[in-house]
Amino acid sequence: MDFPNLFTQEVSDKIIQRIDRLTPDTLPLWGKMDVAQMLAHCNVTYELIYENIHKKHNILMQLVIRAFVKKRIVGASPYKRNLPTGPAFLIKDTRNFETEKNRLKTYIRKTQQLGETHFNQKASHSFGKLNVNEWNNMFYKHLDHHLTQFGV
Repeated sequence: MDFPNLFTQEVSDKIIQRIDRLTPDTLPLWGKMDVAQMLAHCNVTYELIYENIHKKHNILMQLVIRAFVKKRIVGASPYKRNLPTGPAFLIKDTRNFETEKNRLKTYIRKTQQLGETHFNQKASHSFGKLNVNEWNNMFYKHLDHHLTQFGV
């Protein structure tokens, strides 16, 4: 795998430990979101998998996303700072820190427990079927990017 394997207990525990180092007062090193908004933003990735609350893109938008966005999201390169994000991921309202933190930890544990077999060739909301490496890249590098953004 290109990034540490979030499907393993060890790596998912390390990510959760980093999340646990956040406080409601943790400030970002860059960007506009506060810490609760960042956690809510990270939760959207998992909402797209486990919750039926986000509208699917039309076929034209799916083709555009797969052609121009997919590689940046599921590929081996880390995210750069201050990149634009999809509308579903824009969190502008006030969020509860503890609620969002607990939701994210629950989603990470659920994903780890379901494991690689569950995700291999599973269709994603925006990118079609992904292999285990692509799922892991998407999960890990998004979490790592935002936890680094907040200094943990």
